[in-house]
Amino acid sequence: MTNATRARYTAFKKTQPRTPRLTRHTVKARGLEFALFTSPEVPGALPLLCVNGGMLYSHALLWPSLAPLAATRQLILYDQRGRGASQVPPAPQTSRIEFDAGDIPALREALAIARWDMLGHSWGGGIAMLAAERDPAGVRRLVLVNSVGVTSDWVASLHGDALARLDGAERAALEALDPQTLHSGDPSIHAEYSRAIYPAYFFDREFGRGFAPPAQASATGAAVAARLRSAGYDWRVDAARIGATTLVVHGAQDVLPARLAGQTAAIIPRASLRLIDDAGHMPFWEQPAAFFNSVETFLDARDLGA
Repeated sequence: MTNATRARYTAFKKTQPRTPRLTRHTVKARGLEFALFTSPEVPGALPLLCVNGGMLYSHALLWPSLAPLAATRQLILYDQRGRGASQVPPAPQTSRIEFDAGDIPALREALAIARWDMLGHSWGGGIAMLAAERDPAGVRRLVLVNSVGVTSDWVASLHGDALARLDGAERAALEALDPQTLHSGDPSIHAEYSRAIYPAYFFDREFGRGFAPPAQASATGAAVAARLRSAGYDWRVDAARIGATTLVVHGAQDVLPARLAGQTAAIIPRASLRLIDDAGHMPFWEQPAAFFNSVETFLDARDLGA
């Protein structure tokens, strides 16, 4: 399987144009300075805001992975508050995911963009859902990629499900960590756990060993993640109010179970579901042709009356 996965990934990359250079900007919104990164503008196409997951990480988690989408639209990536090169907010230990969601409409307004499309991956899918509900006039289409679910009922089983996929040193590294310690906002604990669980996110684990998350930590992101894990969450009401036409795309073999994608697609009024076989949490790596074809077809479609 590994050779086939690697060959598929390599063959896809050879069909793609050169990865464009991102331009860095500093944008002030809600009293904070955000690091923002853009690919070249594409006349006549709405820009696509990309919201990375991981809670601790910068935009580098999605770049250059999503570069193929830049061929037909401008991509806008940014570092969430207190992550990467963006400013740490006052009292980061009080941070909430709702603050991250509120930043997105503020960034759109600061950039003087009337409307854009939005893509969120993993925890970034949760941020994107909450942001789309808050900014109905500003979001045309929403793509949720292997997003967390609309409720936190998946969190309790994640550690055990991940362990079941691992063996040897990878299993030992994760088994040595207690997921209950993630209820604290200690950024070093969250960073260590994120690295240890990472191999379980791949359908093809040998192929996945060629990738690793950035070595980053964030007190802001750790506080957000700790609050979500300890208090739980329920976004079903928020999701039911999303007006944007939505694609829920999910690697069918993700350790985040595909049932979460089905639940989300059933709640968002104008949502469709696309499961990608033989792919885990990063379908843009394990099944790039299927992933990018699905997302590009969805984004290129015209809304009736739009």
